[in-house]
Amino acid sequence: MKQFLWLTLLFCLPLTVVVAQDNSADKSEMSDDMTLKQATESATGLVNETKDRVDELAGTLDKNPTVQEVSTGILSPIYVAAETLAFPTFYWFAFALMLAGVVNYVFQLVLGKLVVLSQGSLNIRKILSDSAGLVVSAVGLILTTQAATENSDFPQSPTAVVSATVVGCIAGLVLYRWNQAEEVDAAHGRRWKTRKNA
Repeated sequence: MKQFLWLTLLFCLPLTVVVAQDNSADKSEMSDDMTLKQATESATGLVNETKDRVDELAGTLDKNPTVQEVSTGILSPIYVAAETLAFPTFYWFAFALMLAGVVNYVFQLVLGKLVVLSQGSLNIRKILSDSAGLVVSAVGLILTTQAATENSDFPQSPTAVVSATVVGCIAGLVLYRWNQAEEVDAAHGRRWKTRKNA
C-alpha cells in the first residue's frame, strides 16, 4: 500500500513544483532566483508534509481488516494463476508478448507519429495511449523476466530466450504496421471530415 501511495506522490511531484513556480512567479517584485528558491522550498515542504500524511494513512489502512480482506481477495486468484502457469513455455510466451508490445509501441511513438504527421494530422490522445502502452509493456517485460528467473528454467536456455526475442520482435513489427495503417486511415478520415465541414 505504501509503495502505491508513493508512486502516486511521485507522479504528482512535478505538477506540484510547476504549480508552486507559477504561483510564486506572479509576484513581479521578487527576483527570478528568489522566486525559484521559494518555489523549491515550498514544494519540498509540501512533499515532506504529504509524505508524513501518506505514511500515516498507509499505516492505518494496512491495519484495517476490511482492506486486508479486499487485498487478499484481489491477490489470491493471481497467485493461483501464477502457480498454475509457472512452466517455461508460459514464460517464453509472456516474454515474447511483452517484447512485442515494447517493439510495437516504440515504433508507433517514433516512426508511426512521423508518418501520421506527414499526413497533416496528429492525435495527442493516441500519443498518450501509446506512451501508456509502452510503459505497461516495458514493466511487464521486466516483471516477466524477473518471475521467469525465479520460477523457471526459461532464462537459462539461450535458445528459448533468442527464439522468444525473434518471435516478439516480428510480432511487434506486424502490430506496428497494423496500428500505423489504422492511424493513417483515421488521419485521412479526420481530414476528409474537416474539409466536408468547411
